[in-house]
Amino acid sequence: MPLPSLNDYFPDWKEREALAEAMIPLIGKLYRRNVVTYCYGRAMYNQSVTQLMKTHRYVRQIAMNELSEFESYPILEAMGRLDLGPSHIDVGKLTIKFMEESAHGMVDVDAFVERECTAVIGRHVPPLAEPQDIVLYGFGRIGRLLARLLIEKTGSGGQLRLRAVVVREGGDDDLLKRASLLRRDSVHGGFGGTIRIDEENNCLIANGNVIQIIYASGPADVDYTEYGIHNAIVIDNTGAWRDQEGLGEHLKAKGAAKVVLTAPGKTGVKNIVAGINSNAITADDSILAAASCTTNAIVPVLKVMNEKFDVVHGHMETVHSYTNDQNLIDNYHKKNRRGRGAPLNMVITETGASSAVAKLLPELDGKLTGNSIRVPTPNVSLAILNLTLGRDTSESEIRDFLRNTSLHSNLQRQIDYSVSPELVSSDLVGNRHACIVDGEALIVKDNRVVLYVWYDNEFGYACQVVRVAQRWAGISYPLIPEDVVKMGF
Repeated sequence: MPLPSLNDYFPDWKEREALAEAMIPLIGKLYRRNVVTYCYGRAMYNQSVTQLMKTHRYVRQIAMNELSEFESYPILEAMGRLDLGPSHIDVGKLTIKFMEESAHGMVDVDAFVERECTAVIGRHVPPLAEPQDIVLYGFGRIGRLLARLLIEKTGSGGQLRLRAVVVREGGDDDLLKRASLLRRDSVHGGFGGTIRIDEENNCLIANGNVIQIIYASGPADVDYTEYGIHNAIVIDNTGAWRDQEGLGEHLKAKGAAKVVLTAPGKTGVKNIVAGINSNAITADDSILAAASCTTNAIVPVLKVMNEKFDVVHGHMETVHSYTNDQNLIDNYHKKNRRGRGAPLNMVITETGASSAVAKLLPELDGKLTGNSIRVPTPNVSLAILNLTLGRDTSESEIRDFLRNTSLHSNLQRQIDYSVSPELVSSDLVGNRHACIVDGEALIVKDNRVVLYVWYDNEFGYACQVVRVAQRWAGISYPLIPEDVVKMGF
């Protein structure tokens, strides 16, 4: 494709900008009908004009397709003219499919979209029979990010519905401080919307969502039914209880039906990594754990690498942002080295991720070792996977495989891919994938491969937790186009 003249760039940008602006009301109208739009796995709803344009640019860079707003806008327009029921539709993949068919002859865009979306035209079946109540137990870093995500994903209100947050009372201005921490975040920026404080009812109203703030000294002390909450999924993000007995205290509370732990579960607690073993969730489960952020980051990559190349042995080294359990300045800590000031030191510490992998991927049991280094950054971590494979390979084969996996596999929600040679950790704050493969940092020598896998250990992990809750609640959407696989949802 010939390059445009220099004089064409600016008017081209303005035309594409105008199309992106016109997309927003179309996307919003569809979203309110529970028709959720994506572009190669990246959400199009609740995005700004420039964010939509950057998403299109991502496709051009990664998928090697010249996808632009000129091609995708007619697809969205045609979708808006149809009576679509609840569904997840990848507009980017639909557009590319339309372009490929059009290359072999004229194809009517309305007829094409109607054909591809036939299964959901007039099918107004809600994702759930009734909204699923969600309670956040604890309101720390992960709790507040979960709140942001749940509020963002409210849609028409018929899916996961954040009803309450349970905390220990902190003082007379507790509600004000909770609202302030939700509204402002030093790492993730401001809240995308409005937050009101209802002191009389002890509630926060975030984008119209009424969130009851409940003060309690323990999980069993709460009666959720007093607040109209029933059969709730309680997401425990305190980490105070990690076994069946401790987490079972939540189930003693009236109105609570299920518990998700945002940390690795101990003996007897099933650990779920969304997209990997989501099928292990059963109707009989009442307690689940979402494993650790590191486990969520490395398991998807290890799974696909083992399936394709047969991992003989591997070592994982995690370069991890400091966490709240470390000291800001030197002070006593029961764990070795963690007592030293987190913002001032690199700290070698252990990780349970390698043993967790063996439980999720039994075929890798005994083949992995691991360690971790905490570093003076507040968010975004890096896993270095040094793998010995069952056969020789090449950089181009590994790159092509992982890039295609990120775009077309059932793990496209979990595995992202970057081609930037200038990528650094702060660039990935807010990334919604479980991990991001750094394609430019790859090292390959015969059957030895070193992969550099980034992950937002806060927000990316929170997205995985929400995916677990969605799956457990029974939320299921028809996926379009039909070749979009479902497992990674």
